Amino acid sequence: MDQPDHKSGLEVVFLENRTRIIRFLRARGADDPEDLVQEIWVRVKEASIGPVGAPIAYLYRIANRLMIDRYRADQTAKKRDTDWHSTTILETMPSEESKLQWRDEATRILAVLDRLGPRASTVFRLHRIDGLSQKSVAIQLGVSVSTVESDLRSAYRAVHEWRVRRDKA
Repeated sequence: MDQPDHKSGLEVVFLENRTRIIRFLRARGADDPEDLVQEIWVRVKEASIGPVGAPIAYLYRIANRLMIDRYRADQTAKKRDTDWHSTTILETMPSEESKLQWRDEATRILAVLDRLGPRASTVFRLHRIDGLSQKSVAIQLGVSVSTVESDLRSAYRAVHEWRVRRDKA
């Protein structure tokens, strides 16, 4: 046999004032008052409290606190996402000083390559900077692939020697 549905006084007050609580939440700018009212209902159903002297004021206080908790949680989440995004971008972006150092180093390396002669410098730039295959570089310059390989070896050796001298200094 089914047991009769016994509602506490607070549950009855909640059900009678549900629409008023929704209006209360909307007036205070709640994003989803229906969701908050559902959460209030769950709390009222699970609560094991004694008689409440001012039940509607008690329900409004619960509604207000839930709304504040949601607002704080949203702000914390936004701040965390913003901080993460900012940190990620800052970690991946080189500083202006790093950019200047890399630009300076690239200029020096290109000067080292230019001393090897125009063909070796061009081979290196086309292959390593522009990303052309050795065969494409050979065709473009009208030389053999073995000549391109030889020029690249000379360029790699010159850059390596320059780095060794730089690191010793």
